[in-house]
Amino acid sequence: MKEIVFRIALTEYSGIDELPVTEQKLLQKAREAAKDAYSPYSGFKVGSAVLLENGQTITGNNQENAAYPSGLCAERTALFYASAQFPNVPVSMIAVSALKQELLVDNTVKPCGSCRQVMAEFEDRFEKPIRIILDGHDRIEVLDGIDNLLPLRFRKEALD
Repeated sequence: MKEIVFRIALTEYSGIDELPVTEQKLLQKAREAAKDAYSPYSGFKVGSAVLLENGQTITGNNQENAAYPSGLCAERTALFYASAQFPNVPVSMIAVSALKQELLVDNTVKPCGSCRQVMAEFEDRFEKPIRIILDGHDRIEVLDGIDNLLPLRFRKEALD
């Protein structure tokens, strides 16, 4: 038997003002995108903002549907739109924010497993880690690379 230990690394901030300016602006765009989410069933509004290496910012929000799981998360909405509009441009950063009853959620919002796997695909495709900013009322968490959120992820090599 062999025990293997995984460690993750994140930086925790007590508020948006502690972030570098570029990250503050991206997170603010994610917060704005959350306000327009279509979430009549859960009432959980999620917004995402993606900064591409060419300087373009793409936003997205969750889109629910009465026929679950036909909706789509904010992270994938933004990432897929970015890829459709700028197919050969790597993602530098993604910020995710969430509102419940129009208020910023207390704890940092975490991407679902599907969104994590899509982020992993973007990192693999462009061979560059993505800076991930997770928003919450009580704190903001910043991670460098998807392995800090999904250490045992599915990789394309598994298909060989």
